[in-house]
Formats: sequence, structure tokens, C-alpha cells
Amino acid sequence: MKVVWRPQVLFVALSMAFAGTVHAQDEPETLFRNVRIFDGRGDALSGPTSLLVRGNLIAEIGDVAMPGNETTVIDGGGRVLMPGLIDAHWHTMLIRQTPEQMLFGDVGFVNLLAGAEATATLMRGFTTVRDMGGPSFGLKQAIDAGVIPGPRIWPSGAMITVTSGHGDFRPLSDLPRDASRPLSRVEELGGAMVADNPDMVRQRVREQLMLGASQIKLTGGGGVASPHSPLDVSTFTSEELMAAVEAASNWGTYVAVHAYTTEAVRLAIDAGVKVIEHAHLIDDETARLMVEKDIWLSAQPILPEFFGGMFPPGSSQAEKAGEVMEGTDHLYGMVKAHNIKTAFGTDVLFSEAMARRQGEMLVSLKSWFTPAEILRQATSTNGELLALSGLRSPYQGRLGVIEAGALADLLLVDGNPLENIDLLADPERNLILIMKDGQIYKDDLAP
Repeated sequence: MKVVWRPQVLFVALSMAFAGTVHAQDEPETLFRNVRIFDGRGDALSGPTSLLVRGNLIAEIGDVAMPGNETTVIDGGGRVLMPGLIDAHWHTMLIRQTPEQMLFGDVGFVNLLAGAEATATLMRGFTTVRDMGGPSFGLKQAIDAGVIPGPRIWPSGAMITVTSGHGDFRPLSDLPRDASRPLSRVEELGGAMVADNPDMVRQRVREQLMLGASQIKLTGGGGVASPHSPLDVSTFTSEELMAAVEAASNWGTYVAVHAYTTEAVRLAIDAGVKVIEHAHLIDDETARLMVEKDIWLSAQPILPEFFGGMFPPGSSQAEKAGEVMEGTDHLYGMVKAHNIKTAFGTDVLFSEAMARRQGEMLVSLKSWFTPAEILRQATSTNGELLALSGLRSPYQGRLGVIEAGALADLLLVDGNPLENIDLLADPERNLILIMKDGQIYKDDLAP
């Protein structure tokens, strides 16, 4: 029997462990009564029902026996109970800091900023995030140990790039690079690692896996924020991409590649990459190829209302951002037309204000999808994407669904998001209760 290590039950759990085996009936229970359930997969709510959480798992749904004296009972009042939200493209360490703080600031301060943002992320109802680049291992450890509240983290570790690629923030004065030059500041911090041949790519991939990465992120094409990477370029060679895929596959996990253009996406697919991040500038033929090859798309609603004005007008970054934003509508149109397996993410960087709009970014998908389709993307579909990490998944159990045996990450919504998806744009008001791993972090019903 797995012991659930939560701060509030640590002493009790230790005492039981010394006394003997910890049994299921000794685990804390929470009973939700009079709730209508969105299970993460369907198109409709259940009728009024009950759900029992035991420990960190959903134990029963339906007619639950009378609870014991130690069971916490929550009357949902007919509200909607749904799975916790999942953001499949998040950067836990790169939200509240500025680029200058990342490159030159105090590491302790940056870590404290990341911890505060992790708690805010959880309070927006995002109980799990897939971190797609950054030194998130320590933050994950602190959250898992109960030091601070925050979401589950599927860490990629440092994004792996090439000289001049997306993620290479070195000043031009650092060139040329040879064996005599030390790692750059970003590399020292674990934000990105530069690798310019297949053997070095293998080494960098293995280093991130050794640190605890659940999947690997490569920047296979140009990016918006980086100063030296035009959008149209393809960065890694086929041999370098295949080296990364081989190293990750040997560990039972996968490579996700940042790529916007048709050329960069096709190189990645040909090398055996399973997940494409972004793809806002691909053509229709490439979209069909992704379906044919069973490739996942991790897409983000990169729209002017969120990303407009992020960069100085006239800068190369502003021009690149404009090009990507123009491609968003076409990308989601292809997703609908071809039924591409599509995960939801946000890709917020260096903006606490934008992070606060995480729920709004999810809601913005209503321009292309029904509320049920939106909810599925951010719950069960994203849960399926996380499962690609196999045994490298940091948390074993089903996420993004409400069913017996699934992990107890749950939201109680004041209203019906299947009828009014806008409810999720205001989590402070409309998320009445937030549970992660069987522990309640917010409860507006409590007296």
C-alpha cells in the first residue's frame, strides 16, 4: 500500500508505518454529495450523484455508503465536479522573472518567484503542467514534498538547442565557442543547452533524463523570443534529431520538438519525433501527414489579445510574433478539418499578468471548438499526452478523468462549463473548490 505523504497527515502516517501496514480504510476520505460530474471524456454531465475520494484516488462514484465519522463531507449543491485542468506547454521557472533577471539576477529570488507563481497556477485550477523548458526539478521537488502548494510538474529540464537556435541567448561577444569557453549563463542555470552534433545531443538528452526529465524538448526551428533565430530556419540536422529520439526512446520516453514551419515539422517527423509544439505555420499537407503518422500536436492560442504588444514595435521579435499570430486561425482550422490529436497549452513567458489569464486562454478556444471539446483538450486529452512518458512519468495514475481509480485532482465549478465555458476565465470567482492529489487547497463552501 502506497503511503500518501501530505504535510497534514505526515505524523499520523509515520506512526502507522511503525505500528504496521497502512490500510486503505486508514487513509483520509472526502465525500462529495449532490454533484453533477463532467468525467473529462463525454459531452454531457451526469445526474446528481456522489463521489468518494480515499487517499489520493477516486474510490467510488454513485451510491456511496454512509461515511465514517472521520470522512470530510462536501455538499456540492448541484454544482459541476470536473477533473483538474492540465496545461501541456508551461514554463514554471520563466513566468514572473524578466529576461534580465533570468540572465543576471539572483537565483534565490528567481526561485521564490517561481514558487509563488506555482501556487497561483494551482489556484487557477491547473493541477498539472507539462514544463517545456527550464530548471524546474527543484520546484517540482518542493511541491511534491508539500513545502509549497503547486501543480504536478512533468519536467523537460533544459530545452536543447543549437548555436544560434531558439534558446541560445548568448551575446555575440561569446562567439566563437570552443573548448576553452565555459557554459553560458542560461546553460549554467539549466534553462537551455547548446548541442551542435549528434554525440553532444545524446549527451545533453541523457543529462536531462538523469536529472529527472519526463520528456525531452528540442528547438527544431526558429522562435519568437530568441534574438538570433529567424522563424523560417530549421536548426537540428536529421542525424541530430534521430540521436535525441534514440536516447529518449532508450529511456522509454519521447522527444517533443518546437517547430513552426512545414520544413522544421517534417524534419522532426522523419526523425521519429512524437510530439510537435506549435506548428502555427505548417501547410495542409503536413497537417494530414501528422494524422497519418499518429503525431501529437501541442498547440497554443497565440492571439493578439494575449501576445500582442509583448515585444517592442518594429523589433524582430514583434514581427515574428505577428506572423505566428496570423497562423493561429489556420492551424486550428486544420485541427478541426483533419482531427489532429491536439493538446492544449499556453506557452506564457516573462509575464505574470499574462499568466493570470491562463483560464482566458483556454476559453479563447471557443472560436474553433465546442465547450465539451475545449474541456476534453485540457483534461483527458492532455492526460493521454502525459502518459506518453511511460515509466518516466513522475506520477503514476490516470489524470484528466473522473473514474474509479483515477488520481483525485478535482474542481468544483459554480455553474455549468458545458453551457458557459466563460466560467473558467474567472477561476477566483467560479472555482469553488480545488483538490489536488486528494488534498483540498481551496474551499469556498467551508464555513
